[in-house]
Amino acid sequence: MEKVTEALKKATVGGEKKAKKDKKTPDAAATNAGPLELEPPPSFLQDRIDLFDRLFKEQQAELATKPHDDILITMPDGTIKHGKAYETNPADIAKGISNSLYKRTVVARIDGDREQLWDIERPLERSCKLELLDFNDDQGKFVFWHSSAHILGEACERRFGCSLCIGPPVDNGFYYEMALPDGAAIQASDWAPLENIVGKIVKERQPFQRLEMSKEDLLKMFSYNPYKQHIIKDKIVDGTRTTVYRNGPLIDLCRGPHVPDTSRIEAFAIMKNSSSYFLGDANNDSLQRIYGVSFPDKKQMAAHKKFLEEAAKRDHRLIGKQQELFFFEECSPGSAMWLPHGMRIHNALMGYIREQYWQRGYDEVMTPNMFNISLWEQSGHLAHYKDDMFILDVDKEQFGLKPMNCPAHAMMFRHRERSHKELPLRLADFGVLHRNEASGALSGLTRVRRFQQDDAHIFCREDQIGTEVADLFDFMRSFYGLLGLTFKLKLSTRPEKYMGEIETWNQAEARLKEALDDFATSTAGVSWELNAGDGAFYGPKVDIAVLDCLQRPWQCATIQLDFQQPINFSLEYQTAEGVRQDQIKPDSSKPDPSKPAPASKADCQKADAPKNEEETGAGDHEKGKKKPLLVKKPLSPGCARPVMIHRAMAGSIERFTAILCEHFAGKWPFWLSPRQVIVIPVGMGFLDYAKEVALLLKKEHFHVDVDSTGNTLQKKIRNGQLAQYNFCFVVGDDEMKNRKVNIRFRDDTSTQARDVPVPLGEAVEKLRKLNAERGMYNPFPPVKEEKA
Repeated sequence: MEKVTEALKKATVGGEKKAKKDKKTPDAAATNAGPLELEPPPSFLQDRIDLFDRLFKEQQAELATKPHDDILITMPDGTIKHGKAYETNPADIAKGISNSLYKRTVVARIDGDREQLWDIERPLERSCKLELLDFNDDQGKFVFWHSSAHILGEACERRFGCSLCIGPPVDNGFYYEMALPDGAAIQASDWAPLENIVGKIVKERQPFQRLEMSKEDLLKMFSYNPYKQHIIKDKIVDGTRTTVYRNGPLIDLCRGPHVPDTSRIEAFAIMKNSSSYFLGDANNDSLQRIYGVSFPDKKQMAAHKKFLEEAAKRDHRLIGKQQELFFFEECSPGSAMWLPHGMRIHNALMGYIREQYWQRGYDEVMTPNMFNISLWEQSGHLAHYKDDMFILDVDKEQFGLKPMNCPAHAMMFRHRERSHKELPLRLADFGVLHRNEASGALSGLTRVRRFQQDDAHIFCREDQIGTEVADLFDFMRSFYGLLGLTFKLKLSTRPEKYMGEIETWNQAEARLKEALDDFATSTAGVSWELNAGDGAFYGPKVDIAVLDCLQRPWQCATIQLDFQQPINFSLEYQTAEGVRQDQIKPDSSKPDPSKPAPASKADCQKADAPKNEEETGAGDHEKGKKKPLLVKKPLSPGCARPVMIHRAMAGSIERFTAILCEHFAGKWPFWLSPRQVIVIPVGMGFLDYAKEVALLLKKEHFHVDVDSTGNTLQKKIRNGQLAQYNFCFVVGDDEMKNRKVNIRFRDDTSTQARDVPVPLGEAVEKLRKLNAERGMYNPFPPVKEEKA
C-alpha cells in the first residue's frame, strides 16, 4: 500500500490545471443554495458499509485468537512499560502517563522507523520502542492533515454524491480530488456548506477504523467508482491485501494511519478549489480538487491565516510586477522574461557566487544545451527522467535539452587522462537547463521550465570527501548567513535499492557523518538529523532546507555523493602508486593479471565491452545501427574511480530570487538592489547638479536614477521610498554650491527628515565600501547632538 500511496502522490504533483474563470451571474450563490446534503444519500454508501461491517467483524474475531503474550514497550527516555500483544495500544501508554499527553498525541512511531507509523488505538503486536507524536512533529502533522482530508472527502460524498479519487496531505494542508456527477464543477459557494458538514462530522466523534482487504473485495467495494477501480487494478498485486479506513459513512482505500476520531480536528478551513487531471495526465478525465487546512485548535488556525496574509504581501509574483523585475508570456510557459531591474539582481547573485568560486578553487565551464539521446541513456537519466525532458528530433535522431549538467561534466573529466594530482577537480556551470514541468505546476519563479543553477560537480578521491563536504558547509554558512537565512540539515542514507558496494556506502556515510558532526560543533554550526533510507540510488546525500524570515522551508542546496556516474562514464585517474602504460596502444592493451586494478564488484560485473571508443566508429553509424556514445570500460591498470559530488548552493537562480524576494519583502539589501539610489532635486533649477551626481554614481557601477518630475519634494521622497530605493540623495542650493548631498536611508526612519548634508566624495566612498562588504547597515548614521 505504501507504494500505491507514493506512486499516486508523485503522479498527481503538478497534475493541477488552471481553472477557467467562472463568469458568475448575480444569482450564482443562489444556484448552490439547495439542500446541504443529498437526500436520500447515495446508495453506494450503504453498500460499502454492509461489506465493511461483515469483513471488520471477521477481522476482529481473528485478532481475538492471537496470543496475548507479555511485551516490553521502551519509551524515548528509556522507561520501559509492560503490556500485552494484541491488547495494549499506544493510547493506553499515553493515558497512563497523562490525559493531556493522550489528547495531544496524533500518531505513534515504532522502533524509530519513519515508515512504521501506528494508529494510537491499534494494539501493538510485539515488544518495541515507542514514540508518541503530536501535531508539531512533521509526521504527526501529515497524519493529522491526512485524516482531515478524509473528513473533507466524507463531506463531499454527502453533499455531491461524487466519486472520490485521492486525498493526500501536502506541505501546507491537504486536498481531495473527485469527479462530480454529470461533470459538474465545485463553486466557491460550496465552501461554506462543506465546512458546515465538516463541523457536524467533527461533533459526531467518528472513530477511524482500519481494515485489511483482498483485491477482490476492494474491487467489489468500489465497483461504483471507475477511478478507484483503476488504482486497485493498476497498483495492487493480485493475491495481496491492503487496507481501507472508515470514518462515519466514508470508506476509502488508504495506507493510514489516522487520528483516533474526527473530534481531534477542531479547526478546519477550505482554502481554494481548482480543476485537475486524473493522475496528472492531460489525456485523462478532468476532476475537481478542493484544498484545505486544519489545526488542533482555533488559535493555531488564526495564526495560520495571519501568516498567509503576510505571505500574500510578500508574494514574489506581486513584487516582481510592482518592481518590474520579470514577467511571463503564454507563448513560452514557465520561462521568465527577465526585465532590466530583475537582471540586476540576477547578476549580483551570480557575481557573489563567482567570487566565492574564485576563492574556493572552482573552474567555471560551459557545456551544450542539447545532447544526443544516447548520452542520457548512458547516464541513466533517460530511464528515470524522460517524462521531465524536452526531446527533439534532429537529423533523424533524438536529442534532449539538458535538465542537469552532471553527464556533461562527467564527459569533461573523461576527455583526457587524469592524475591524482589534479584532484579535487571542481567544475562549475551556470548553463541554461530545461525541465518539462507540468503546466499546472508552473508557479512564478519557484517552478519554471527554463532556468539556471549555480551547479557544480567535484571529482575527488574517497579520502577527500570529508574535506570537500566541510568546505561546502562553510560555503553554505557564508552564503546564507550573508542573506539572513538559516537552514536545516538531514543526512539521507542508503536506500533499499542502491548501486555499488555496501562497504563503499558505509565509508561514504561515515565521512558525511563526521563532516556533519564537525560542522555542528563549529562556531555558528547547525545540528543535523538522520533521514534513514532516503539517499539517492547512487550515493548518500545531505538535504538542506533553507528557512526564510517567515520560517518557511525551501529546498535549495544539495550535496550528493555519486559512485555510479563514474562507472557509467568509465571515469578514472592515475593513482599515486599506479604506473600508466601510455606507450601501449589501446587496441592491444590488456590488464596485467599480476597487477590487478582497484576495481569494484560493480565494474567486474560489467559485460565485455570494446577496448576503446573508436570501436563505436562511423561504420556502424552509417549502417543505421544505434551505438552508445561512450563505451563502459574496466579500470585501467594503476587507476581508480573518482567520487563525483553533486552540489548547489542557491539551486535554481530563478527559484532563489523568488525566495529572496519574499524573504526581504522587496526591500533588497544594497548590494542586491536593482534601485540603489535616486537623486531628487529640490527644484528644476538643481536638475543639472542632480544629473551630475547620478553620472558620478553610475561610473562607480551603482544603479541610480534621477527624479525629474514636477512633483513636490515630499512626494518625490515618498515615491522613492515606495519604489524601494535604498537611498534618496536630495540636492538643493546648499548641496550644489558645496558639492554635497542630503541623504535619506530607506531602512532607518531617523534619517527621513535629516538636514545634514554629506560631502559627495564621502558619500561615494561609503557606498563603495557598503557594496564591497555586501553590508546591510546604514553607512550614514544620524549625527548625535552634543549636550551643552
